[in-house]
Amino acid sequence: QVQLIESGGGLVQAGDSLRLSCAASERAFSRHGVGWFRQAPGKEREFVAAINWKADSTYYADSVKGRFTISRDNAKNTMDLQMNSLKPDDTAVYYCAADRRWYRDSLYGMDDNWEYRYWGQGTRVTVSS
Repeated sequence: QVQLIESGGGLVQAGDSLRLSCAASERAFSRHGVGWFRQAPGKEREFVAAINWKADSTYYADSVKGRFTISRDNAKNTMDLQMNSLKPDDTAVYYCAADRRWYRDSLYGMDDNWEYRYWGQGTRVTVSS
């Protein structure tokens, strides 16, 4: 059982940067691909970014490509999301999640929240205009 805890959310202005972190409870974290999702008020949860277990492949939603960067440190059981040039549309609760499978190299399909078994509680990001 992998437990995930997000941190780093807050209130920022449009154009600012913010770095979210996700800490995992177990070494087993390093076996799983991981991703970030977000849910804005009144909207469905949507995919943001994913990174595979060995950190040599990443995948981004078109809406964040070029502005957000996902990374992980398996030695520390952590994953980060660097968010630059934030927009009011980025306002949401951000969740980190871990793949239901182990050692999956490809990120094909990893924009589907059904592919994730473990979820954090979320951290809120608010971007003011």
